[in-house]
Amino acid sequence: MSVSGVGVEFRGACFAEPGSPPRVDGLDFAIAPGETLVLLGRSGCGKTTTLRLLNALLMPSRGEVRVDGKPTTAWDTVELRRRTGYVIQESGLFPHWDVASNVGVVPRLLGWDAERVASRVGEMLELVGLDPSRFAERFPDELSGGERQRVGVARAIAADPPLVLLDEPFGALDPPTREDVRREFRALSRRLAKTIVFVTHDLREALALADRIALLEHGRLAFLGQPRELLTSAAAEARAFARTLETEVTR
Repeated sequence: MSVSGVGVEFRGACFAEPGSPPRVDGLDFAIAPGETLVLLGRSGCGKTTTLRLLNALLMPSRGEVRVDGKPTTAWDTVELRRRTGYVIQESGLFPHWDVASNVGVVPRLLGWDAERVASRVGEMLELVGLDPSRFAERFPDELSGGERQRVGVARAIAADPPLVLLDEPFGALDPPTREDVRREFRALSRRLAKTIVFVTHDLREALALADRIALLEHGRLAFLGQPRELLTSAAAEARAFARTLETEVTR
C-alpha cells in the first residue's frame, strides 16, 4: 500500500484570542504521513481549535503548525484548503445541491472537466458504499444521517487531498448507525492511506479508529500514544477517560 498523506507538525503551537486565555498552549508533536491521529478530550479542551490550525482557519498566536514541511502561515490559504479534506458533524452539505454536485465541488473548483468530475463522483460514492445510480441525484434532505455523513466523506476526498480533517463527524448519528459508519470509515482510512486527524470526545470511537491518540486537557497535550497505551497510562486525564469504560462495563 502506497502512502499518499503528508506529514504534520505542531512546534510550540499556541492559539489565544486577544485578552483571553489560550485555547491551545504549547503543542509539540508530529503526525506521520498516512497516520490516523485522533484528537480526544472533553468539551472545550482545544480539539477543534487544534484541527482548525491545520487548514489555516486559525493561525497560531505563537509557535508553528507545519503541513508538508511548510508553516501554515507560508501557505496560500486557498491552496492549502483545497489540499485538505474537511468533514464536520452533520456533514455540512449544500442543501440545494444534489449529491453529485456536493461531491464534485472541489474538483470543479480545481478546473476538472465535466466528464472527469462525473467519473470521480461515481467512484467516490461507490467507495463510501452509496450506489451512484440511486444517490447521485438525491438532495441532502432525502438522505438518512448516515448517508449524509458518507456523502460528506466522499466530498472531502474527491480531489484526492493528502490531509483529511474530521470534526466529530459521527456525533449526531444514532448509536447503531454510528457504529456502522465508524467501522466503514476505519476500513476506508486503511485503504486510502491518507493523513487523517479525527476529533472526538468518545473514547470508544478513539480506540476503534486511531493509530495514535492525542489526549488534550485545557489546551495542552496530556497523553500521546497508541490506543492500548492510553488505557494503562498513569496520566490523570488518561485514567479519567479509561474509567469511563469500566463504568460502562459495570452498569
